Amino acid sequence: MHALHLPFETITKEKLIAEEFITGSGSNRQYIRLKSENRSLIAVVGESIEENIAFIELTKHFRKQHLPVPELLYVSEDKSQYLLQDLGDLSLFNYIRQGRESGNFGEDERKMLAQTIKELARIQFEGAKGLDFSVCYPQPEFDKRTVLWDLNYFKYCFLKPSGVSFLENKLEDDFEAMAAVLLQNPTDTFLYRDFQSRNVMISNEQPYFIDYQGGRKGPIYYDVASFLWQAKANFPKELREELLNVYLSEIQKHINVNEQDFKEQLKHFVLFRTLQVLGAYGYRGYFEKKAHFIESIPFAIRNLQNLLREDYVEYPYLCKILQEVCRLDKFQKKNRVKSDSPLQIEVYSFSYKKGIPEDASGNGGGYVFDCRAIHNPGRYDEYKQLTGLDKPVIDFLEKDGEIIPFLENVYALADKHIHRYIERGFTNLQFSFGCTGGQHRSVYSAQHLAEYIARKYKVKVKLNHREMTIFSNFNV
Repeated sequence: MHALHLPFETITKEKLIAEEFITGSGSNRQYIRLKSENRSLIAVVGESIEENIAFIELTKHFRKQHLPVPELLYVSEDKSQYLLQDLGDLSLFNYIRQGRESGNFGEDERKMLAQTIKELARIQFEGAKGLDFSVCYPQPEFDKRTVLWDLNYFKYCFLKPSGVSFLENKLEDDFEAMAAVLLQNPTDTFLYRDFQSRNVMISNEQPYFIDYQGGRKGPIYYDVASFLWQAKANFPKELREELLNVYLSEIQKHINVNEQDFKEQLKHFVLFRTLQVLGAYGYRGYFEKKAHFIESIPFAIRNLQNLLREDYVEYPYLCKILQEVCRLDKFQKKNRVKSDSPLQIEVYSFSYKKGIPEDASGNGGGYVFDCRAIHNPGRYDEYKQLTGLDKPVIDFLEKDGEIIPFLENVYALADKHIHRYIERGFTNLQFSFGCTGGQHRSVYSAQHLAEYIARKYKVKVKLNHREMTIFSNFNV
C-alpha cells in the first residue's frame, strides 16, 4: 500500500482498499487515486519540494478566498507528498469533446466555457489579494527574464530541431522587442501560467482549477491567450469572441479597461503563448520522446498560421521565420488531422474454436478481448439454446457481476482509442470479443460495446456476431 495510507485512513476513517495510478501528460509529479469503500482522495508525490510548496501555499490562499480549487487535506512533513480532494475524472477538455471534434459547440459546452472564464477573472484578481508572491515557483513575477526564457525555449527546443535556418542576432532583436511589448501594461494580478482546459476539472457541474503551481504575479492577458487559443481546444473564431466578451464584462468588476486596447495587447500574448507552447511540445516530444506532444504540434502550427494573418510589425524577422516554419512539409501533411471519411468501427463476437476474426481493412486487427474468464451461462441447460441477446442470459451475466467491471475497463480503453483515431483521421478500428462458443459472453460484450460507441460517437459501427451470422449497422 502507498506511504500515504495512514493519513488517508485517518482522514476518511475507512480502510484503504485500492490504488489507481493516474497518467499525467507532461508533469514529473505522480498522481494516485486512493480508495476506500466510500471515499477517494488524490495522492500527489512531487520531486521538486519548492514546486510542492508553491502549490500547497497557493491552495491554502485560494481556499481562503473561496476560489474553486481542490481542498488540501494532508501534507507530509518533508513536503514531498500531499492529499487532495478527488474532483473526479472529467476535465473541461473532455467535457467539450463533442465541440472540439465537430467544431460545433453545444449550449451546455458554451455555458461551461463561459462559467470557466468568469472564474479565471476571479482567480486573477481575488486570488492576488493578500497573496505573498514570494511563495511562487520558480520566480514570483512575470518579467523580462521570464519572457526571454520562454522565447529561447522555443528557439532551442522547437525552432532549431525543426531544421529552419535563421540569423541568431536578428531573432534576438525581435525577442527583445517582444519582451518590451508584453511588459508595457503590468497588473497586480495572479498569472495562472498554464490556464487551459486540461487543467480545469468539472465536478457537480462546476469548474475547479488544478495545476497552478507555476503561477506568479503577472499580466491578465497571458491566461486569456492560453485558454482561448489552446491548440487542441479547436475554438472557432466566433466562440473565442463570445468568451472574450464574457471575460471583459467580468473584469470590469475589478478594473476599468478599454476593450480595443485590451484586444490589441492580447494579440501579442497570443503569439507569445503559441511560441511557448511550441517550445514545450518540442521539448516533450523531440527530447523526451513523448508522442502525445509530437502529435499536438500540427494543432499549434494551425494556430500560428492563423495568427500570422495579423500584422505584427514589431517583429518582422521573427514573423518571416515563423512563415517558413508553417510552410514545412512535415507540418503541412500532419495538419490534415481529420479524414474525409468518418471512422468505421467493426465489433465482432466469435468462438475461439473457430479462430480470431480477420481484419478486412488490411490494418492487421485491433483489440481482442478474451471473455472466457467470466462465469459461463452456457454451462447450464436453461441457457444453452439462448444467446447473449436474450434477457435470461443478460440477467444471468449482470447479476453474476463479473461482466460489468470487465466492460467498464473495455469502455475506458475504447474511449481513448476512438478519440485518438478520430483526432488523427484514421478510418478503421476493430474490437473483437471471444468466448468458448461465441454465443453468450462474447455476444453480450460485443453488443453492449457497439451500442455504447454508437450512442457516444458520430462514427459508423458494424456489429458482427460471427457464429450466429447476425449483422447490424449503427450509422452516424
